[in-house]
Amino acid sequence: MTFILSNWPLWFICVAMVGAAVIDGWKLKVPNWLTFPLVLSGWALGLCHDFGWLGGTGEGGIVASLAGTALGFILLFPVYAIGGMGGGDVKMQMGFGAWIGAFYGLSASKVDPVHGGAMWIIFMAFVYAALIGGVIALGMILLRGHLRKNLSTSREILGDLFGQGVGGAATKAAERKPRMHLLPYGIPLCLGFISYLLYLHGV
Repeated sequence: MTFILSNWPLWFICVAMVGAAVIDGWKLKVPNWLTFPLVLSGWALGLCHDFGWLGGTGEGGIVASLAGTALGFILLFPVYAIGGMGGGDVKMQMGFGAWIGAFYGLSASKVDPVHGGAMWIIFMAFVYAALIGGVIALGMILLRGHLRKNLSTSREILGDLFGQGVGGAATKAAERKPRMHLLPYGIPLCLGFISYLLYLHGV
């Protein structure tokens, strides 16, 4: 019970991520009514820490929360720009970054003193999510029997990206999107977030 109470921001962000993943799996969209309050409340938690209004709820202030939000955007925006995921997924990652920044802070945290603070944790959670997303996508492709078609589409995307840049790739991706099998990326993002947090806390 003590662990739950002292780490309630982590429990809150995990519940929010699960909710976002369920909605994304259901509607293929993470709504603004969930993502925007998630980002803003993460900033509010950072401000509370700066003013000393909350004790024992984290080590980061508003600067760390904003930095976590920015990193969440930077990590996912290129994927969004080429049509690999929706804007709601990007904002979902930004909300995660805001809360993780406010909880762990920018310097090496008590939980992970070797690798550093929030920025490392956000990055590694993203890596976990990318790996999980790759496995899920491959499973979907194999189950549907469209391996050759999807490999061809992947080559097209990479060719567009390196040949025409992000802008050109984004235009081509928008034209290609109706023909693609979409992965609700909120699900692997959620699994990646929670998996890495569980790893950090030895659960």
